[in-house]
Amino acid sequence: MAYKVLIVDDAMFMRAMIRDILVNSGKYDVVGEASNGEEAISKYQNLNPDLVTMDIVMPQMDGIEATKEIIKMDPKAKIVMCSALGQEALVIESIAAGAKDFIVKPFSAEKVLKVIDAVATSI
Repeated sequence: MAYKVLIVDDAMFMRAMIRDILVNSGKYDVVGEASNGEEAISKYQNLNPDLVTMDIVMPQMDGIEATKEIIKMDPKAKIVMCSALGQEALVIESIAAGAKDFIVKPFSAEKVLKVIDAVATSI
């Protein structure tokens, strides 16, 4: 059974890149995409994904606030943050908000799958 993933990033090319990596692995179904934190919360409620990839810096609501809201709704939510190099403080804040791990951009397919596989299969 494939894990259901919600991809959240304000950049369409980033969502497409992550989607391709996950779908090509054969282990994941991308059940939805969102371009900001507010959309992410709404789609999380409707789609009930097994895992979320969450960009940190987005318009309307950032990934840290969205992570806090999703964790309030579902304390067992598995969220992997995606951040650009040099955002270490934001990564620490993300983990404190409830994210399980993070991927630093730019990333390789191997790195994405290694982190997502580890989080997806954790209890």
